[in-house]
Amino acid sequence: MSRIKTLFVCARNRWRSPTAERVFRNDMRLSVRACGLSAKSPRTLRSDDLIWADVVFVMESKHGTRIRSEFRDALGGTPLHVLEIPDDYEFMDPELVELLTDRVEQYFRDGYTPDTR
Repeated sequence: MSRIKTLFVCARNRWRSPTAERVFRNDMRLSVRACGLSAKSPRTLRSDDLIWADVVFVMESKHGTRIRSEFRDALGGTPLHVLEIPDDYEFMDPELVELLTDRVEQYFRDGYTPDTR
């Protein structure tokens, strides 16, 4: 069984998306990456990241709106889910870890797999 290529995106790739990448990196169901939308992000989102991904999780709806606008072709039909996690947490904050785990797991329960292109 191949791993689901899962991309986590937040604004600056400093707290939320790197935490998600750390939390899920040892999950045998997933292959994970984390990016930010800001040019000052340690890893800035590129079209190649979206082309790679089977599923994209963004922290806020404005991130999804921006991706759909600026990266429409690269995103294509890849499922994009908004986790609604505000920028109120630092890296590996226990509350952030719990929110990520709860909200991401709901998509993978019962054998959920994203549509593949």
